[in-house]
Amino acid sequence: MEEAILKPRHSLSHVLAQAVQRALDPLAKLGIGPAIDTGFYYDFIFSEWVECKEEQLKEINKMMVKIVKETQNFDRIDLTYTQAKEIITMLGEEFKIDLINEFKAEGETVFSYYVNTIPLAAKDSLLKGSQEWYFTKYQKINEYLNANKAFKKALEGRFVTFIDMCEWPHVEGTKEINPDAFKLDKIAWAYWRGNEKNPMMTRIYGLAFEDKNALKAYIEMMEEARKRDHRLIGKQLKLFTISPLVGAGFPMLQPNGMTIRKEIEDYLRELHKDKWYQRVWTPHLCKHDLYITSWHINKYGDNLFKVKGRDEEFFLKPMNCPHHMQIFSDNQFSYRDMPVRYFEPATVYRDEKTGELWGLLRVRAITQDDGHLFCRASQIEEEVSTIVDIIKKFFWTMGMIDNYRVSLSVRGEDRSKYLWSDDVWEKAEWGLEKAAIANNLPFKKILWEAAFYWPKLDFMFKDCLWREWQLSTIQCDFNLPERFDLSFMNEKGEKERPVVIHRAISWSLERFMGVMIEHFAGAFPVWLAPQQIKLVPVAEKFTDYAKQVEKEMKEKWIRASVDSGEDSFSKKIRNAEIEKIPYILIVGEKEETTKTLSIREYRSKKQYEIGITEFVDKCLDEIKTRSL
Repeated sequence: MEEAILKPRHSLSHVLAQAVQRALDPLAKLGIGPAIDTGFYYDFIFSEWVECKEEQLKEINKMMVKIVKETQNFDRIDLTYTQAKEIITMLGEEFKIDLINEFKAEGETVFSYYVNTIPLAAKDSLLKGSQEWYFTKYQKINEYLNANKAFKKALEGRFVTFIDMCEWPHVEGTKEINPDAFKLDKIAWAYWRGNEKNPMMTRIYGLAFEDKNALKAYIEMMEEARKRDHRLIGKQLKLFTISPLVGAGFPMLQPNGMTIRKEIEDYLRELHKDKWYQRVWTPHLCKHDLYITSWHINKYGDNLFKVKGRDEEFFLKPMNCPHHMQIFSDNQFSYRDMPVRYFEPATVYRDEKTGELWGLLRVRAITQDDGHLFCRASQIEEEVSTIVDIIKKFFWTMGMIDNYRVSLSVRGEDRSKYLWSDDVWEKAEWGLEKAAIANNLPFKKILWEAAFYWPKLDFMFKDCLWREWQLSTIQCDFNLPERFDLSFMNEKGEKERPVVIHRAISWSLERFMGVMIEHFAGAFPVWLAPQQIKLVPVAEKFTDYAKQVEKEMKEKWIRASVDSGEDSFSKKIRNAEIEKIPYILIVGEKEETTKTLSIREYRSKKQYEIGITEFVDKCLDEIKTRSL
């Protein structure tokens, strides 16, 4: 995030906290308030007699605008631990005591605070209408600060309206904040420090952008995103079902949804056809021992589903990697066999928290287009280039190749935190970087983002609303080959440890389907559409001709159907439009006589007449080329 927008966004989180205390609850306990990609938020615990609702955001926003127009200053002061604790106690901020105690344990001796101030002479007029307890509380804070010579001079002639422990950059004063470029957005809930054992806090989100037009554009985009919500469209188009009897996080695909998934799966297989991948299959259950060896029990223990057998305890597999290690280990490979490439579009299971589940985008049953390549360090660049080629083709087909970006996650400066030698890491990192350069990837190297046992390339693609999704990953792994003692025979007749490259093109089929539903707003291109053609007879007597055309299309594997129901002609047209079917074919006396079709295209809204053979050829070409 650029500092030019970071400063006002973070400063607005302080303005929000002050506005809440002045307009709603002066005794609200404060959590944290950072800047985020679209604005800012602040966490609160409100007094028992105060209920914060969405409809109150307008009033809080009004107070924020007032504060901004008061041209308050932002000034930094440094406090000792004792001073910080005394101020926090006066404010009743028990959560802030947690923070300073943690910082003190880490060796911090000076704590930076930012104070908002207004001219002392204007105090009564500017703070008129504020909650009484707010005024009383900050009167004591001002008395405390003015009793200290170091602060008295800095705050001379000023009245402190808000104080918060913070090290982030801020604007010098609220005059630098455009009151038309921010707006409170929504209320959510979050545990203090992200720990479900801690108290639940109310989180108020705000939007903040460079100017009024940028804010308006974002709000319009979010409104469009709400219309495209894959959960709403999924229900409307009968794509998937989430049943409370089956359980949260376990969506079931209806025939329409399964058609989309099958098309995506088939395309992924087609892209791998000439890349020498070998299809494998692994079971859904495994013993506890597998994840002890792989170390996943340490990392994913809380997210593993346990299954009790007659005499043994099993896990539902959370990933395919350890299983693929077992398949490799059961063979005797030489350097001539390398690389070995396994591919398995398998469902894995993770016990995600109920509150984090979200339609198809966050589920507990995850079907990954999973691939693992076993190679030599010298082969990393070539293998990564092959994977990159698949990724590019896949997302070009989906219309998401414009303005994507790639993160190259590498080690930080402290090399002691990472498994394996510098030599091996340098080969892996340089192999990924060379592949990124050779393939003209728009990448940026990110320090400290690598896991302790592998560097990786993460691909972020933007949908039609320019929302960013991480959808592909390529990771070099030295950990699992070591843990499972994998080897092949090199030219010298000696055992050599392979490198494993993990890669996923679409991340997971469920998540990718959710993204695609929203990307296309349910109006899928012909090749991906569950129903490609709907034939609508203008009257019942033309149904036979419509079915004749349907039969001809189905023989060509085009997904066509005739609406022969009891609805009126206009209602049938409307139904086909609601279903977002790419082509609506109207069949009447003229069409039957001339052996033609009257076409209505859903997406372009074009209408025209065309011969049957010509139209079939047109559809087949769109399907074959996967045209958008």
